[in-house]
Amino acid sequence: MSIFEAGMMACFGVSWPVSVYKTFKAKSVKGKSCTFTCLILLGYICGVIHKLFYYYDWVIWLYLFNMMFLIVDIGLYLRYKKRDKKS
Repeated sequence: MSIFEAGMMACFGVSWPVSVYKTFKAKSVKGKSCTFTCLILLGYICGVIHKLFYYYDWVIWLYLFNMMFLIVDIGLYLRYKKRDKKS
């Protein structure tokens, strides 16, 4: 386990809930990119696959935690994108 990988995942773990909260509160996705978020999600999926097949440790839970918030963020993006187009 790399302490630096765990630190990176912990920092992202704080950032994603804040992003989801801001999107939910603003009910707008202006300035957000779904493509960018999906690329980050793909990166986390690759990280989980690496952990499962090559180096399983507890950091996999941080990947999964972050992925959960990214999926929620993508869901909010899809929901509020229609609202932003109307206004």
